[in-house]
Amino acid sequence: MPALAQQTTKKPEATAVLSKAVARAAERLDVSKSLLAKVLGVSPPTITRLYCGNYLLDQNRKEWDFALLFVRVFRSLDSIVGDESTARKWLQSENRALNAKPIELIRTTEGLVRVVQYLDASRARV
Repeated sequence: MPALAQQTTKKPEATAVLSKAVARAAERLDVSKSLLAKVLGVSPPTITRLYCGNYLLDQNRKEWDFALLFVRVFRSLDSIVGDESTARKWLQSENRALNAKPIELIRTTEGLVRVVQYLDASRARV
């Protein structure tokens, strides 16, 4: 393959893809920048830089794992409820199975994992 063709078909880096995906998921779920900072375990200024494209998530830090889980929440909700307004309502509503509002749970590592597991189990039911 010629060098020019290789350059035009270059795949985007995983760090850029996940960084953009986590910001878009937060926007679509109406998750504030300050809450996203708590979810990822980074500072609010870091989130601002992430949104501006001046910061990429680091695969060697915990923020990467938290971002993957957060995007999983978004994707699971999207496949279950099908629209963003219902997904936002679900996050804000009291959930008997989780015994809390999912938006409150995702602030902690344990809560984020519980929400992901709950959504994965819900998606698996057919």
